[in-house]
Amino acid sequence: MENITIISKGKVTAIVGNLVEAVSDGPLIQNGICFFQHEGKEIMGEVIKTEGNKAFAQVFETTRGFRGGMEVHFSGSMLEVSLGPGLLTRNFDGLQNDLDKMEGVFLEPGARTFPLDKASVWPFTPLVKSGDAVEAGDWLGEVPEYHLRHKIMVPFKWEGSYEVAWIAGKGEYRITDTIVRLTNAAGEEMAVTMIQTWPVKLPITRYREKRRPGKLFETGVRVIDTMNPILEGGTGFIPGPFGSGKTVLQHALAKQAAADVVIIAACGERANEVVEIFTEFPHLDDPHTGRKLVERTVIIANTSNMPVAAREASVYTAMTIAEYYRSMGLRTLLLADSTSRWAQALREMSNRMEELPGPDAFPMDLSAIIASYYSRAGYALLNNGKSGSITFIGTVSPAGGNLLEPVTEATKKVARCFFALSQNRADSKRYPAIDPIDSYSKYLEYHEFIGFAAREIGSSWIDKVDFVKNFLIRGQEVNEQINILGDDGVPVAYHEIFWKAELIDFAILQQDAFDAIDSNTPLKRQKYMLEKVIEVVNTEFGFDDFNRVRDYFKRIINLFKQMNYSEFKSEKFRDYESQLHHLITEKITA
Repeated sequence: MENITIISKGKVTAIVGNLVEAVSDGPLIQNGICFFQHEGKEIMGEVIKTEGNKAFAQVFETTRGFRGGMEVHFSGSMLEVSLGPGLLTRNFDGLQNDLDKMEGVFLEPGARTFPLDKASVWPFTPLVKSGDAVEAGDWLGEVPEYHLRHKIMVPFKWEGSYEVAWIAGKGEYRITDTIVRLTNAAGEEMAVTMIQTWPVKLPITRYREKRRPGKLFETGVRVIDTMNPILEGGTGFIPGPFGSGKTVLQHALAKQAAADVVIIAACGERANEVVEIFTEFPHLDDPHTGRKLVERTVIIANTSNMPVAAREASVYTAMTIAEYYRSMGLRTLLLADSTSRWAQALREMSNRMEELPGPDAFPMDLSAIIASYYSRAGYALLNNGKSGSITFIGTVSPAGGNLLEPVTEATKKVARCFFALSQNRADSKRYPAIDPIDSYSKYLEYHEFIGFAAREIGSSWIDKVDFVKNFLIRGQEVNEQINILGDDGVPVAYHEIFWKAELIDFAILQQDAFDAIDSNTPLKRQKYMLEKVIEVVNTEFGFDDFNRVRDYFKRIINLFKQMNYSEFKSEKFRDYESQLHHLITEKITA
């Protein structure tokens, strides 16, 4: 943050962990940034509550060594991020400090770095001409940022309509150079560079309108795309106990999903998981562009040993950057891991301010805070008729895997997709460990998606998905009866139902993230394989012994798995398909 104006000063009166009380000698701004003068350094905080001239500030760094009487400077600015070319491939903390520019193992108190590179030059191409009328969010020009065309826009903060008085010609410029001059209604001329700022807690709304999503957001994960689809601009979350695969699933989504830009917010996760992102992503190939995955990724890192206030900053910083890229007409995927850590930070600050606690001591307005955040995702129609989207998937880490705890319950109210991870599936090595029965997608009921599915996938696609879901429920019921009564205690037909449900599980729900082919399944292939599985499920085999049912379906499952590992409709794929056809035909005609 640069060019911050100090509007008043004050003195610290009380310190409770990362909550600091101070008395100001002048005006205060709710959510305004303040700076504590500590040992020659400025430690940043945010005013989260005011009472007259008293300010309650959450500090984004350690308060060790703070004492009563310390001087604090209050600014007239909210916490803001700098937006412009050069965000991709960067690793930021929650305050948008560029971590790669910092030295040492630990972050020094008060250390701040500018997030963008002011020295680099960018090949600029104008998109408007002198005399054109523009408003906030309109595209003025573009520069290449790896595989993307990064749009330079009228600053979001500007109100009203403007006329282009002058625009730079095609050429190379620094992000601090003036590239456009606009004239407002009063005749005042205003300069535009490639950089702009925006407060992280205010949604960027410089677009024409938001619309209900209707187009499938392909992730390449069958249990999501087929069974519980999330739409472009949609919202979902992944709750699950420790070790059930939340982080692994998010990494798979970051690599495979059909997104132009991926924003990863590590809000309070363990340091080893964050380091894994830093070390792995630069070496991963992007299956969509053929380039490195990191070239379409921005990482906001906030580890569990950082102060709790920084967790809140990280989730809002990540969302604001995602909104920036959405305004360029891009498909943006935002992954937050884990929003439970953010909620815990809210609880800690709420308790320190002695607010009335809600369930499990979380803030009373926890549901409203989560709903407000999730509402910032969505599919937006821009002023120029183009569209952009933010698809948001968060993870929740409920204590003890309890899916009835407040954060999970509050998130279920607002997220349209519920990808519940099962400890039993994880323990039995059935990955992704998304429970096919407990999970759901409300988008299956959207008439926008029903129309899309009928046009792009098949007229009876949703009916087929419902059939498979219902059959899985029936298979679970049969499995429970077999476990209680024993193999001999139920009819052979029950064993056939169970093994047909197992076929759905192994062929559709499970996926090998380490296999180059099976890790990412295009929608066309998902449709083909689901219809092939349904064909088997609807076949009456007429077994007379449950042992033969087991042995027979193990052979069928193995052929389906080999098909999943083979190039779609290749000679090898067709060979396994032929073996499957002969196996089924022989049994029916026997």
